[in-house]
Amino acid sequence: MTIRTVLAEDQAMVLGAFASLLALEPDIEIVATAADGDEALAAAMDYQPDVLLTDIEMPGRTGLDVAAELARRGAPTRVVIVTTFARSGYLRRALDAGVAGYVLKDAPVEQLVDTLRRVHSGQRVIAPELAVAAWDRDDPLTERERDVLRNAADGSPNAEIAARLHLAEGTVRNYLSSAIAKLGARNRTEAAATARERGWL
Repeated sequence: MTIRTVLAEDQAMVLGAFASLLALEPDIEIVATAADGDEALAAAMDYQPDVLLTDIEMPGRTGLDVAAELARRGAPTRVVIVTTFARSGYLRRALDAGVAGYVLKDAPVEQLVDTLRRVHSGQRVIAPELAVAAWDRDDPLTERERDVLRNAADGSPNAEIAARLHLAEGTVRNYLSSAIAKLGARNRTEAAATARERGWL
């Protein structure tokens, strides 16, 4: 049985390498590729692949955002995350989003292929080195605090963040203050860096 697969990766060289390696497998067919999260979601909806193999950090939607949106829409596609980030926060969010597989980019290609096959057969596959770490630290941020902190990370002023997220400026200030306090940070920049390092952004 052929495993129809969409690949999503914003680094062209990595995307090309994955496509070439997986194309060598007789039971894997690459039906589309995507260079960002919005393209990945569109390709998954258009092609209805068996599996979406996606990075986490991409322009537009993240791989986790795409997985959550596919689950919300009831799409049959199973999502496998392949990433350089061995962060417990990412894995926790991936599991919450219904992701079926999570592997690291430095794993042997045989492990990636095995993951695709096992996910296609209905299993959930998590890189063993991540499975234990997934539960070492709870994410204290609410979704709104995460949204505001993500938008503040590039130095945007409160008024701009408020307009972007359709919130009052005072509300943005409150969310930022709350996130900074929860993370034990001195300012928004440090809070964003801490949250990103732990995989919570």
